[in-house]
Amino acid sequence: MASNEVAKPGQEASQGHGDSGGHGHGKAGFFMLALGSVGVVFGDIGTSPFYAMREALHHAKGSGNLEVAVLGVVSLVLWALFLIVTLKYVVFLMRADNKGEGGTLALMALAQRAVGKKSNWIFLCGVMGAAFFYGDGIITPAISVLGAIEGLKIAPGVGDFFKPNIIVAISAVILIGLFLVQSKGTHRIAVWFGPITAIWFLTLAALGIYHIADDPRIWGAFNPYYGVRFLLENGLVAFVILGSIFLAVTGAEALYADMGHFGKNPIRAAWFVLVFPCLALNYLGQGAFVLANPAAKADPFWMMVPEFAFWPVMGLATAAAVIASQAVITGAFSMTQQAVQLGLIPRMEIKRTSETQAGQIYVPQVNTFLLIGVLILLFTFQTSSNLTSAYGIAITGAMFMDTLLAVPVVTRLWKWNVFQAGLLLIPIAMLDIVFLGSQALKIPNGAWMPLVLGAVIVIMMWTWQEGSRILTEKTRRDAIPLRDLLKTLMAHPPHRVAGTAIFLTSDPHFAPVALMHNLKHNKVLHEKIAILTVRTAETPRVNDSDRIEIEEITPDVKQVIVKYGFMESPNIPKALTMCRKQGLKFDIMSTSFFLGHRTIVASATSGMPLWQDQLYIFLSKNATNATDFFHIPSGRVVELGTQVVV
Repeated sequence: MASNEVAKPGQEASQGHGDSGGHGHGKAGFFMLALGSVGVVFGDIGTSPFYAMREALHHAKGSGNLEVAVLGVVSLVLWALFLIVTLKYVVFLMRADNKGEGGTLALMALAQRAVGKKSNWIFLCGVMGAAFFYGDGIITPAISVLGAIEGLKIAPGVGDFFKPNIIVAISAVILIGLFLVQSKGTHRIAVWFGPITAIWFLTLAALGIYHIADDPRIWGAFNPYYGVRFLLENGLVAFVILGSIFLAVTGAEALYADMGHFGKNPIRAAWFVLVFPCLALNYLGQGAFVLANPAAKADPFWMMVPEFAFWPVMGLATAAAVIASQAVITGAFSMTQQAVQLGLIPRMEIKRTSETQAGQIYVPQVNTFLLIGVLILLFTFQTSSNLTSAYGIAITGAMFMDTLLAVPVVTRLWKWNVFQAGLLLIPIAMLDIVFLGSQALKIPNGAWMPLVLGAVIVIMMWTWQEGSRILTEKTRRDAIPLRDLLKTLMAHPPHRVAGTAIFLTSDPHFAPVALMHNLKHNKVLHEKIAILTVRTAETPRVNDSDRIEIEEITPDVKQVIVKYGFMESPNIPKALTMCRKQGLKFDIMSTSFFLGHRTIVASATSGMPLWQDQLYIFLSKNATNATDFFHIPSGRVVELGTQVVV
């Protein structure tokens, strides 16, 4: 999950610089980056032990040989962690960075640049990956918190009190509280996320070590023979079991998505030194415990917790689940910011919750959407076992989209030949397809939910992209080239008034609608004019030295291009301050900002189908207005409207 929890010491210096790997921070800085990544990057995968083994063993209950079942499941879990997390993400995909950033949309922009032109299939893979991510963003908080709180069912002395409805109620209270504090920002407590999650992983390892001695046969799980034998003996049921095995690697995509916040090397170090060994030890311990106590198949994780350690483990588990949920929520905010900047969705209100940390943002609409979705899931499915049916397919889909988007990067940018690319990508794609197929079997049991949600988001993104394209084309057909207009005005000058007028437009080559209406209705022109266009680069961030382009068209008319990366939020007043340094002189108190406001009318005879027109109009009406989005002083804005048929 892409996250914007970037509150760790030394982290700001690494943002946007590719594989900083902690370079320039020294050993202490590298350690803090690695520790910070544990809380943000690995929170999700750290809650998988709650339910992954339990669900896999539940589906394997038809196997007559307990040893074969346990060794097979643990072997499959260990090799899934190695093949998917280590090889695919840590070794391979983390090399495919977009100026240091990772994640589906960053990879989509990189793939588009590799192809050199706009590609519909790359766009579709990108929006499908983003849609699956939002599905994951709804399910992860529900299943993580519920999986932790369900441990109360076996709490020493009081377990009988915690009935299913009480567990759901406690989970709901925790989740509602988590979403309500988002508007306050989490930068004050985020510094503790890494240490708390690191302690949680060490606790997982300690629990595993405590029980491995229960049955030393469990060490045989490192041999893939047991995993293959188990799959062959279970026949078609093995496909269902693979869907449960995949639960152990949920959260692996966060390795790639959060790369820009921490750097490749700190994330890799955290995985190899702490996270992977701790997870492996815990799954081995669960397996040994079940071999020695067959009844523990019902809930191996919580039943393996010694009575004397139950409440400390419960407290840590709840904290780890909340931190994992927090990482997903803030990742959704970060994904939304990228999608808005790339023009995939309408403008949304994006608030900054910290003046000093650029990654700390809050998106009210997304927060409300996630909260409603999480509560619906919680009260509909009610147990983590039921939720596992809906969980895996969203993440598997997102991972498969990452693989497809990597194809043009490997073949075009890295210049690998067909044999080299196939040797790497075909096995990875086959692995993705196998797991995707195993998750598809769960569609009747709940996996339909993230698919439906993903389809809705894809339709919205496609509609917004296509509607914006049609609107731009229609506007351009009716527009007058800017230079032609200025030649006419020089021949027949209108009345000039004092001050500066800044006209915002998406296409600097044509006269802005607001400029044309100002001339038509007010019949005046300001002494100084700036035609300002905001553009989004295919890179996460733009250096300040490359942000502003100023071209003089006539002595009193300047064309200004302001560039932002897809991980940045536009701020026009700050950009104009930079323009002053480049010689564009104006007084903000005598400057007016002119914005064109379009009223869109649906048409059944042109453009998109009527239902899509109506959807586009709905999205447009609910978009954040340009004044707020670009942080323009509202008292200096003049909006002039026009009607456009799409």
